[in-house]
Amino acid sequence: MKIFSKSGFIILFYSLSLHSIAIISKAQHPPYPQSVNNSGLKDYYQNYFPVGVAVSLKNLKGDESNLIIQQFNSITPENVMKMGALHPKENLYYWKDADSIVAFARRNGLKVRGHNLCWHQQTPNWMFKDSAGKQVTKEVLLKRLKEHISAVVTRYKGKIYAWDVVNEAVSDKGDEYLRNSLWYQICGEDYIAKAFEYAHEADQSAILFYNDYGEINPSKRKKIIRLINQLKAANVSVQGIGLQCHWKIDSPVKEQLDSTLKEFSALLLPIQITELDMSVYPKQKANNTDSINASTDTLYTFVREKQQTELYKLSFELFRKYKNNITGVTFWNLSDRHSWLDDFKGRKRKDYPLLFDRNLQPKKAYETIIHW
Repeated sequence: MKIFSKSGFIILFYSLSLHSIAIISKAQHPPYPQSVNNSGLKDYYQNYFPVGVAVSLKNLKGDESNLIIQQFNSITPENVMKMGALHPKENLYYWKDADSIVAFARRNGLKVRGHNLCWHQQTPNWMFKDSAGKQVTKEVLLKRLKEHISAVVTRYKGKIYAWDVVNEAVSDKGDEYLRNSLWYQICGEDYIAKAFEYAHEADQSAILFYNDYGEINPSKRKKIIRLINQLKAANVSVQGIGLQCHWKIDSPVKEQLDSTLKEFSALLLPIQITELDMSVYPKQKANNTDSINASTDTLYTFVREKQQTELYKLSFELFRKYKNNITGVTFWNLSDRHSWLDDFKGRKRKDYPLLFDRNLQPKKAYETIIHW
């Protein structure tokens, strides 16, 4: 299917296999929901939880900047605080971009979540190697981790209220508990507790989160809960659970999400939805590593819009249900103008996973989560 716009009309050309051609005028399409008195998500949910968004520097200018300020009261730097971006060489920290995002937040009264301090990806090679290119010892790696965390958390002490301390340490493999990363290979599971220890030493007022995806999968959920209980039993300063919530339009279903939030709530730690988005591709296609070139599979069709709207509606119904446990909801990217899911893993296709379209206008899903 291809979309062309001319003289105020949107003309949808379906392939012959669909046996239909539809011409729909703008007047026939339901109007976008309008915020009342310039209210945003932060205002509608002021009695529930802060609502945030992951941002890059380019989001902090022009119309995107205005949308952030109107809609949200929390931001997360999407990439610039990850170890590779912030600490590319052993004796070099690149603070400029992260400082700019924190300064923007402070100018506009926004809370900041730090993302992240320890992850198996986007970690510079020097962290794991000595001057001869050989793998470092556990003692050396933990020393480097401590220096990194201490420098970063101390710099933003009092400016960042929460940190994703360890990110995605649990394995996706059914028979494997912790991910077999270089962190794990060199340090064993000790690096997880040590990361929290170092972060707490640097800023005792910051709320420290373990953050992971795949939370709706019963097998992985069980392993995440196992890790949290293990850390709590060892008196590690894990103070919150971050659920990324990168979902598909056909997953999760109500019972699956309800049981997920119920099980994590039973841990009696604050829960935050840290990276929310909803791909318009169903689970099977979303996980297919083949490039998809057909134009009929790269469009935000009415069917996909309806499914996505219903899932957003369901999700926020359950987020409100667990408001005593959920202390924040953050969307991963601002609008369909750009998201990390575009051309994900080399697939040649556009995705539309967020509440605002490419023109920064609220989609139908927006109305369902502000009016209930």
